[in-house]
Amino acid sequence: MVDLSIERKAKGEKKVVAGLGGDASNEPARPESFRAVKDRLYSRIEGLDIAPDLGADIGSRRWFRGLGTFVGLSVVALAFWPDFAPLEAAPPLPDDQQVRSEYRSQMIMPLGLGADTGRRMGPTALVRPLAEAPERPQMQMLATLGRGDSLDRTLRRAGIGSAEADEVASLIGRAVPLDELDPGTQIDITLGRRPAPGATRPLERLSFRARFDLELKVDRMDGDGPLSLTRRIIRVDETPLRIRGTVGDSLYRSARAAGAPASAVQAYLKALGTQVNLQRDVRATDTFDMIVSHRRAATGERQAGQLLFAGLERGSRGSVQLMRWGSDGDFFDADGTGEEKGGLVAPVPGSMSSRYGMRRHPVLGYRRMHAGVDFRARHGTPIVAVTDGRVTGAGRMGGCGNAVRLRHANGIDTRYCHMSRIAVRRGASVRRGQVIGYVGSTGLSTGPHLHYEMYRGGKHVNPASVSFVTRKQLSREELTRFRDALGTLRDVEEGAALADLTPTADEVASEEPEREIDKLDKPRPVG
Repeated sequence: MVDLSIERKAKGEKKVVAGLGGDASNEPARPESFRAVKDRLYSRIEGLDIAPDLGADIGSRRWFRGLGTFVGLSVVALAFWPDFAPLEAAPPLPDDQQVRSEYRSQMIMPLGLGADTGRRMGPTALVRPLAEAPERPQMQMLATLGRGDSLDRTLRRAGIGSAEADEVASLIGRAVPLDELDPGTQIDITLGRRPAPGATRPLERLSFRARFDLELKVDRMDGDGPLSLTRRIIRVDETPLRIRGTVGDSLYRSARAAGAPASAVQAYLKALGTQVNLQRDVRATDTFDMIVSHRRAATGERQAGQLLFAGLERGSRGSVQLMRWGSDGDFFDADGTGEEKGGLVAPVPGSMSSRYGMRRHPVLGYRRMHAGVDFRARHGTPIVAVTDGRVTGAGRMGGCGNAVRLRHANGIDTRYCHMSRIAVRRGASVRRGQVIGYVGSTGLSTGPHLHYEMYRGGKHVNPASVSFVTRKQLSREELTRFRDALGTLRDVEEGAALADLTPTADEVASEEPEREIDKLDKPRPVG
């Protein structure tokens, strides 16, 4: 058996499967599955390059094959292009006058042409058109004075003639300066009937609120009479509005919920922040106290102004009392000490070009001490004082050219060099931010810039290392007036300014009686 097997293998005989008695090559092939056929078909389709990119390989065989595909698809699309022949959606309208009239009566038309009845009510030969449409006998409008606009131009746009607009502006200008009229002022205008077709309507009356305490009215005594001006002085009470409340979770939200205007709350937080730390020193149980300037007119209008008093009651931790005082509107505490203010960082709005220290001089050519700092600035840029002081020198100062020297508190002096023009005189007092000169290139200078020096006790120091902090202190006489005003202000009752003004006998007598027809426009209470 072994030898026979070896011999068969040597002769290349094929293996016989045991039990079948046949050759393996004669075994019938199994049918291929549908999944295999589908996978082979998809792989061939994916390999086809049906739509080549016509933007690549222009002129190649692949490109022409893609062009042919494009042309073929275009021809197929045009072959199935729809027809534009009209489609009959309804039978044609019969050429009959009676039928057309019936169709017309069923159309959606204006009231004058039958929409109320559905029948034909079109105009016939008996209807004669009007020569002109009737006009309204009066026209009432509300004109608003825009920002940067003038009164006469506003009146002309409202339809008032040029002559009457100039006359009205002249009359109003005698009562109040026209440039003091606030933008947004609303003018109630009534125009009369035209004297002739195409003519300008005459002005019958005009009224507006010129100021919070003044109302102006322009009208005619009779139909064709001249225009006259009537002034109505409105009584105004200026009792300040005092608002108090508990800080709670948020000082801002609590103050707004108590009725304080947003601008007053912001000013209150800013003033209070100069005395205490709003994040650390204010507790929820503290009581805020603010007083705002307030005006109420006898006609019912109200107007809130700026913050006058900012207070904070903190129990055993002490209270804060700040009141606005002086023409600058600064806040002072009860001792007459003003709020802390930091000095300006730079005397000109420019970057620093040369720092304090040893350097090679750009004009002299050798190394020497640069006893100040230089700022880049254009010729003519204003130079301001970094803090309050007194002018101790103004004029030519050697290599500094035109310069100004200021004496400040605590033995501090500053000098501003190379000016093109000086704006102050020696001995004058200057305020923080006041213009003292203009940038130039006088003296030992290679171009327009500002050389800024600072001295302490007569010795120059680095200006970048010093920051100014100033506090105002009221004098004795002014301090006495300040404390009297503070006491009067603190006596204001909370919410006293919210009550309506009681009308006087003259105001009651001048009121026009209310007509019954006007009562119909008032809202009725709902039961």
